[in-house]
Formats: sequence, structure tokens, C-alpha cells
Amino acid sequence: MRNGGTLLIECLVALGARHSFGVPGESYLAVLDALHDTNGALDLTLCRNEGGAAFMAAAYGKLTGSPGLCFVTRGPGATNASIGVHTAMQDSVPMILFVGQVGADMIGREAFQEVDYRAFFGPLAKWATEIADADRIPEIIARAWTTAISGRPGPVVVALPEDMLTTLSDVPTLNAPVAIAEPAPANVAIDKAIALLSGAKTPLIISGGNGWTGQGRSALERLAQGADIPVLAAFRFQDHFNNHSPCYAGDAGVGMTSATKKLIVEADVILALNIRFGEMTTDGYSALKVPNPSQTLIHVHSSDREIGKIYVPTLGIHAGPNMFAEALAAAGIKGDWAKWRADARCGYEAEFDLPALPSPVDMGVVMGHLRDVLPDDAVLTNGAGNFAVWPNRFFKFGPDQRLLAPQSGAMGFGVPAAIAAKVVDPDRTIVCFAGDGDFQMNCQELGTAMQAGAQPIILILNNGTYGTIRMHQERAYPGRVSGTTLENPDFVALGKSYGFHAERVETTEDFKSAFARALASETGAVLDLNTSTEALTPRQTLSQIRAGAKDDQP
Repeated sequence: MRNGGTLLIECLVALGARHSFGVPGESYLAVLDALHDTNGALDLTLCRNEGGAAFMAAAYGKLTGSPGLCFVTRGPGATNASIGVHTAMQDSVPMILFVGQVGADMIGREAFQEVDYRAFFGPLAKWATEIADADRIPEIIARAWTTAISGRPGPVVVALPEDMLTTLSDVPTLNAPVAIAEPAPANVAIDKAIALLSGAKTPLIISGGNGWTGQGRSALERLAQGADIPVLAAFRFQDHFNNHSPCYAGDAGVGMTSATKKLIVEADVILALNIRFGEMTTDGYSALKVPNPSQTLIHVHSSDREIGKIYVPTLGIHAGPNMFAEALAAAGIKGDWAKWRADARCGYEAEFDLPALPSPVDMGVVMGHLRDVLPDDAVLTNGAGNFAVWPNRFFKFGPDQRLLAPQSGAMGFGVPAAIAAKVVDPDRTIVCFAGDGDFQMNCQELGTAMQAGAQPIILILNNGTYGTIRMHQERAYPGRVSGTTLENPDFVALGKSYGFHAERVETTEDFKSAFARALASETGAVLDLNTSTEALTPRQTLSQIRAGAKDDQP
């Protein structure tokens, strides 16, 4: 006999869980007690805010492919964590959020901190449930794990009534990890896809999503290079295809370049591989007509629910990305596309030709240095804001480098994601890009990093403003700055107070040596970069944005 909290942890260990993130609460003390005995088997990273903990779990799921686990208490703890659930859903990453709940005898009375978690998380998660009977813990945990990793991966929320966790049970625990074979494409579907691509004049591959393996990514590269077809990455999935390949043509994401949109619009056959057709990837659903695109569309996805959800495909294939890429790579597709592919690559390379920026620290120069010095297995993270254009568009990801960035556009994701990546692999170089506003959404998690010994390098692009909103504000209401100016603390002192190496970088020339010290630091680093509000975008200054808006005023 053991209580429900112990049985829950036994099931998670049996399923292969090794890390968890959370903030303690009295509603799940029995779980915390069970974690006392699993050090080295299933560890808890103690976080400072439930939003940060949920972001870490989402980043863990994206980086490892295994569900990121998050434990939070009822009510405010759960609502704080909801941002991570939304992010995990839009990113299509496996995650399980465990929420302490009021006792079963109080449910429905609006007891202290009570929330109906099925109703609250139902629209945000793949599945939201509650365990009412301790004897059903193995059954429901197995289903939660399977749901998180199968089809289109995503988050599951499991509510844990306090009295259920203290109830004794003698049911056996789970005895093996869940193994789900990736769906393979039917031979007839492969033949049809080959025929459609072979008959194209301007074919294009758009890839993304999660569930990729190293072998699958390599197969996709062989497919593209063997057939000489250009490849675009879906929004914030740039790390799934080798950016140094002559077939890589950039990312279809926020602020899509004219060259990228032209590729999508002018393609006659598009192989959409494992993507869900989000707003950013389609330039607000304008690059392809809804619901019947003019392009011939081959949509391949591991979830049949994604096929035809927005666009009616010419050919829909329910298959995993790795199996499909392997099958098509072996087919030897050929066509007269050399100039089309070469022009696409030239459009991508042209993006790196930047003018000098009107900023004390020129981020164009900074990114050139980082492309030269970062290790081949570095992980880059970011939250949301104009600053994210730098790691997203001006870094070239090699086969073993990774990007952890939120498709949900959630500010504050980058710092927790970087800490989670450092928890997974302490010896790996992890670099977080954060705007000054973005950083302050979760800067308290530096305490988590210090306590866990998981201290990444954090680059704060400090321009004293909520840059994205300021950009839109100047376009709509030029010269009328309202609610976007920031007065910031001493980020260097803050970083040092959490045990990080920290310094202010005043000029572009200072960055190289400062970053070398950051790489050498055993306690991570916070580099406060002196960037200018004037340099809000890589190619258009704030003054130009304002002047253009004034010219357009009636």
C-alpha cells in the first residue's frame, strides 16, 4: 500500500520521466513527498513562478521529444501556468501539467482557490482531466503520456484532488514506457507525391513541426538536395533543416520577406511537411488562398486532424515526417529546377547583407560574430519582440544546433527555456536572446538557474522600450508615444546578485571580448547590450517608420 502521490511518481518514472519543473503548493504535498525519494531518477527543478515553470516544461518537451512535466498548485498556480500550456499547444510539443486540486468533497462549491480545470484548460490543451480515484492513476497517467506524444504532440492537464493523493492504493504501477510507432505513408500516397513533384516547374518544401529525429532531418536534407528543391522552414522551426544547405531558402515567419512570400506564391507544387499552417507561416493566410490554394498542395502530417483543417490539399497524407522523408529521399526525384532553387538561396543569402545600424551595439555585427564562434551544438532561445528577429533570421542553424522559440508569441519564454536546456545538457552552450521588456517577464527565474546550477548566457537587448508595440504605435500614431517607454533596473547588478557573471556592453567593439568572458564563465552570464530604440528593425529606423507614417496621414 502507498498513497496516490507515490503511485503517481512511480508511474512517471516507469514511463521514462527524468526531470520535472514546478512551484510547491500545499495541494500536492503528497507528490512533493514522493519526489523526496527520486533524486537522480526523477528530479524536480524548483522554479520561482508557475509561468516560468510551465515554459521550462514546454521547452523541455520541444528539446527532448519527451513530455515536459510541470507541477503547480491550485487556482493562481494553475492560472499562472496557463501561458506555458498555450505555448506548448501552439508549438505542438508534449507536456503534462499536474495541478493540485481542492478535495473531492469540496468540488463544485467554489472552495478556496477552486477552478474547474476541464473547463478552464479545455480550449488550451489536447486533453484536460481530473483523477478522482487513486486506483485509476496508472490508467490515466498512461493515457495522458500517450496523448501528449502521439499524433500532433501537445499539452495535457491533469488535476489532482488533494484527498485522492493521500488515499492508499495497492494497484500495480505501470511497468514499461509507452512506445508509439510513427505512422508510415502508404505506397500509393508516395507514388502520387512523387508524380506531383516530378511534374512541377517550381516546387517548394515547407517543413516544421515537432517529432523529427536526427535521421529524419538528414533524410529531408537528402531529399531536397537530391531533387534540388528549395526548402522553407515554418515559423520558428529554422533548426529542423540545415541552414548551410544550398537548398535552404529561409523561414516563413513573422515579418516575412518579400522574397519568401514570392517563393510561396509562385510555387506550383508545395510539399507541406509536418506543418499546421499557422498565421505567420502563411503571411496572415494570404500567401495561399483559403480554403482552396492555387498551388498544388501535398500536406503530410502525423495527425489526420491537421490535414484539411485550413487548406484543402490536392493530396493529404497521414504519416510521420521521418518515415515520409525517408521514403521520398529514396525515390530519386529529379526536375529542371536548378535556377529556381539557386534564386531562392540567393534571396536568403541577401538577407545577411545589412547596413550599419544606428545603435551603440550593432546587432548585425554581433550576429556575424556569433555565427563564427558558437559551437556546432549550441542552443538558442528567445521570447517575443522585435529583438527576436536576430536569432530567428540572422543565425544559420547547423544540423545539431537548436532553436527554442514560442510560436505563441509569448514574452518571457527565452529565459526559462534556456534554463531548461541547461538542465537537460549542462555542458552545452545555451544562449538566450531577450529584450529588456521580455527579460523582465521572467528574470526571477535566474534564481532557479542559480539553485539548479543551470546558468545559460543571456543577452539582453536593452533599448528602453517595448519595441514591437512602439513600432506599431509609430506606424499608427506617429510621434505619440504612450505606454511603451521602460525605465529599467541595473541588469548587471541583478545578474550578479543571482551569481551570474554580468557586464554591460556599451559598444559593438566591446562585444567580442565580453562574449568570450561569457563563454568562459562557469556560472553563466548576463550581458546587458546597449542598443538603440532608433534601430527597432534591421532595415528601417524608428525615424523612417515615423516619417513614413506621417506621410500616409490624411
